[in-house]
Amino acid sequence: MSLTGVDRLIESARARIERVSPTAAWDAVQAGDVLLVDIRSVEARGRDGVVPGSVHVPRTVLEWRLDPQSPWRNPHVAGRGRVVLLCDHGCSSSLAAAALLDLGYSDAADVEGGIEGWREAGLPLRAATEHESPGRELPGMRAPEPF
Repeated sequence: MSLTGVDRLIESARARIERVSPTAAWDAVQAGDVLLVDIRSVEARGRDGVVPGSVHVPRTVLEWRLDPQSPWRNPHVAGRGRVVLLCDHGCSSSLAAAALLDLGYSDAADVEGGIEGWREAGLPLRAATEHESPGRELPGMRAPEPF
């Protein structure tokens, strides 16, 4: 079976990044060793829940919010250490982690299986609060979720 174009992109991204299990990611979040960045849509977070301690930065604005030189960076992200990305199934996060390497992050990683793998591992999730109007707040600018 030959790979499609997107399969080749994901394979190429995964050859460049580290992938961590959901359990390893949760342990690192609790220890304060990583910043878990949830790149899922507001709708997906509302449907599936959010990880305590994660910060929400939608994929569409990820590079702008994580670039330390960007005037649109999220001030809650700077200096938080290693970044591990979380998406729905672990594919978009692989591509996004490779993009962060290109942006200058030396050790961006992603969670294997995304939120689906997280849920299967029985790890903590709580209800999302983003359905509340953020007013004039730009997407991806909030502080990490409380524990």
